[in-house]
Amino acid sequence: MAGTKKLVIVESPTKAKTIGGYLGEDYEVIASVGHVRDLAEPSELPSELKKGPFGKFAVDVENDFAPYYVVNDNKKKTVAELKRALKGADELWLATDEDREGEAIAWHLLEVLKPKVPVRRMVFHEITQDAIEQAKQNTRDLDIALVDAQETRRILDRLYGYDISPVLWRKVAPKLSAGRVQSAATRLVVDRERERQAFRAAEYWGLTAAFHPAADAADATAFDARLVRLDAQRLATGGDFGDDGALTQKAAQGGVIRLEQQRAETLAALLADGVAAEVRSVETKPHTRRPAAPFTTSTLQQEASRKLRYSSRQTMSFAQSLYENGHITYMRTDSPTLSKQAIQAARSQAAELYGAQTLPEKPRVYTGKSKGAQEAHEAIRPAGDTFQRPSALKGKLSQGEYALYELIWKRTVASQMADAKGSTDTVTLAVSVTEPGAPAPTAAEFTASGTVITFPGFLLAYEEGRDEKRGDGEKGGGDQNVSLPQLAAGQRLGIERPEAKGHETSPPPRYTEASLTKRLEELGIGRPSTYAAIISTIMDRGYVAKKGQALVPSWIAFSVVRLLEEHFSELVDYDFTAEMENDLDRIAAGDEARGKWLGEFYFGSDTHPGLRGVVDNLGEIDARAINTIRIDDEISLRNGKYGPYLEVYDEKCEAGEDGVLKPRSVNIPDGMAPDELTPEKAHELADAEPAEDRVVGLHPGTGKRIIAKNGRFGPYVTELPDEGEELPKGQKPRTASLFKSMDPATVDLDTAVALLELPRVVGVDPESSTEITAQNGRYGPYLKKGTDTRSLPGEDAIFSIDLAGAQELFAQPKYGARKASSALKEFDADPVSGKPVRVRDGRFGPYVTDGETNATIPRGDSVEDITFERAIELLAIKRAKGPAKKKAPAKKKAPAKSAAKKAPAKKAAATSGSTKKSVDPARSAAAKKAAETRRANAAKKAAESAG
Repeated sequence: MAGTKKLVIVESPTKAKTIGGYLGEDYEVIASVGHVRDLAEPSELPSELKKGPFGKFAVDVENDFAPYYVVNDNKKKTVAELKRALKGADELWLATDEDREGEAIAWHLLEVLKPKVPVRRMVFHEITQDAIEQAKQNTRDLDIALVDAQETRRILDRLYGYDISPVLWRKVAPKLSAGRVQSAATRLVVDRERERQAFRAAEYWGLTAAFHPAADAADATAFDARLVRLDAQRLATGGDFGDDGALTQKAAQGGVIRLEQQRAETLAALLADGVAAEVRSVETKPHTRRPAAPFTTSTLQQEASRKLRYSSRQTMSFAQSLYENGHITYMRTDSPTLSKQAIQAARSQAAELYGAQTLPEKPRVYTGKSKGAQEAHEAIRPAGDTFQRPSALKGKLSQGEYALYELIWKRTVASQMADAKGSTDTVTLAVSVTEPGAPAPTAAEFTASGTVITFPGFLLAYEEGRDEKRGDGEKGGGDQNVSLPQLAAGQRLGIERPEAKGHETSPPPRYTEASLTKRLEELGIGRPSTYAAIISTIMDRGYVAKKGQALVPSWIAFSVVRLLEEHFSELVDYDFTAEMENDLDRIAAGDEARGKWLGEFYFGSDTHPGLRGVVDNLGEIDARAINTIRIDDEISLRNGKYGPYLEVYDEKCEAGEDGVLKPRSVNIPDGMAPDELTPEKAHELADAEPAEDRVVGLHPGTGKRIIAKNGRFGPYVTELPDEGEELPKGQKPRTASLFKSMDPATVDLDTAVALLELPRVVGVDPESSTEITAQNGRYGPYLKKGTDTRSLPGEDAIFSIDLAGAQELFAQPKYGARKASSALKEFDADPVSGKPVRVRDGRFGPYVTDGETNATIPRGDSVEDITFERAIELLAIKRAKGPAKKKAPAKKKAPAKSAAKKAPAKKAAATSGSTKKSVDPARSAAAKKAAETRRANAAKKAAESAG
């Protein structure tokens, strides 16, 4: 209606700015900045509701799982601004994303704003002028089924986390969390590590040689071939061995033989003794390769990880920015399908750039394999009916966004191009050798293969990456691709450089973010919008850490997974978790009732007991057993209050007062991966650890014994009180940590005394007459003069620096010495800023910086373990958080909160603004006087799953 003032609400300011540029003056576009409401924390409930049905979950499980929502504290100002804008509007347009989360945001906005003007729901999968115009002409009603699905997921995660996480706190460690998806993902990573722990390497040998035609042959090019058979028996390669190091049953029954070192070296020597080979056969087969489908959310994350080394979180952050600025279509989708418009755009650019011959006769059509495809129905592709070439966006995008856009553009264009074609030639060579002691000559068979691409097709634009596969590192066990000369059957060839090579089978490769995303998708666990959050959550919770690109589980993850497997087996079962996702899809489609499904999940059904029944009937859980991992008969790993350690029973153990041997504790190195802690390594650590405290000597001044020992926080020396001596209340024996370069087994008396005497007086500053001391602190060694401090270059400087050196340091500006020093580590340019990434030591510890953004290195990471991938991930996380916000002054009273309850209706009339979901008057009345808002309990917060 001309002249009508329309308020349009989207999620992000960037999206608001882009859409605002396409709409006329009659539209005011404002961002809600994500969700404005969420489930209340039980600690934030009004006092009169804390002991009622909402008290445990902020969800009334007895009343159709009615949720109690509150406006987020950081969104109250936004809601007030939206209400002010709505007062001057004649229509409200909700233009949030078209998936479940976007639909839920729209519904919450209606519940909070309570508009009295007509409401329209506008959706689009790309932000272009044409797409926005089309969306304006095709508004729809709010889809309550999608809202139901999102709300079900949110309530499900609350029930799961708040019922199971407290069990983890009591039996494993405080502040742990469980979640229906994060727990399954953690189990996957732990299961892979278990496979690696159980793996036993097998050794096998192979033989290669160079073969060459006669010098007068038409093509005398030499080529390498590999020995594959001896007397018609196939030689074993890596894939023929099991994880136990023995040949698999199938290989053994098939007559496969393992080539031993001695025989391999004997054969190599025989081949070097002037033996000739004969070409037995030459086979040629056509080679055809199809292009990969356009990107879905999952495949985009996988390929960005392989080719750009982006984390899932980085990929989605860059994709979100590209979408909101109108460069790509919506980035959360399971569908590889392209619209007719996109197909035509891709074919046009392929023909223009690579020639008409690179196009197939008919457009390619891709269909998704996922049963529960996300609500966005097109693949991720460049936006519009004419794709912007990457070169046109050079300088307009950040380096990270540009690289991702180029990847999406290449993949989309290549997906509509012709197959790559060529041929694969395989040559089989026969050699006869007489082995020592053999009754007859041995028939040795070699093969070599070479592929020639005669028509590159889509390879001109793009080639898909691949994940590491088992055996990739086993030379001789993989495929060959050599350049072969023209050969004919019966042709004689000379042999050069025969070489026997030993190989060892490799364990299953650890998951990377790409391969874990792929596996989650294969199992049906999670959906496009959750993959990045799942991986981020299990890393943030400390269950998984990155080592290079690999995901390595922590020891605490082993305990958590073991507890869940033994006492909540159904909830971490992969099939059950995937079925829950399918159920949510059925709710989103309107085929399943939200309340009925939640009731069966929580209270049980004929097929499973339900979460409540399991929690109420757990019985006794042996916390010690859950936290103990047996290494061998003498050593076990224990997850303790201060981290993992070894518990050793050996001849060095002493008996307690009851006569029972007391195990001794042995520290394990930080960062040691679980599969590296073999029985051999465990015994090595146990033997290196002093079995008892070592007496260093008597303090020359006090006469007290000084002992060196290993503690929970590292090795240290301490001065023991005399026998029978009682220290004054509050006074403790003098104690000092050893330097990193010191060993408790070898530290001498003079060094121990010097450590106990710290801080060391360096001298008196002649200008201020203030004493200067050298000491060790939380952030490293430093000098102190009154309230002024300066960092020392290393721990040894505490004892070596003199007054002149101290004065020189204090003469420099604060932190000047640190700024002048080189970085702890230096890496390539950050993909976002394009500036070099460095690890530096700062006032509050080490941090990563690109000169624009500083990101503190978490306590769980050490400077030595920081890789380029981890560094850019920390910077991306810091950028995503934005600048630190100043805390607003606490308000004396919190505004009244209302509990919203949904009606069973499927859809709402958008034109009237009614959502068929209304606030329950009884609960609203009960919540009129809200108690003072308190900070959410940290442990409760940790119980939330990321989805």
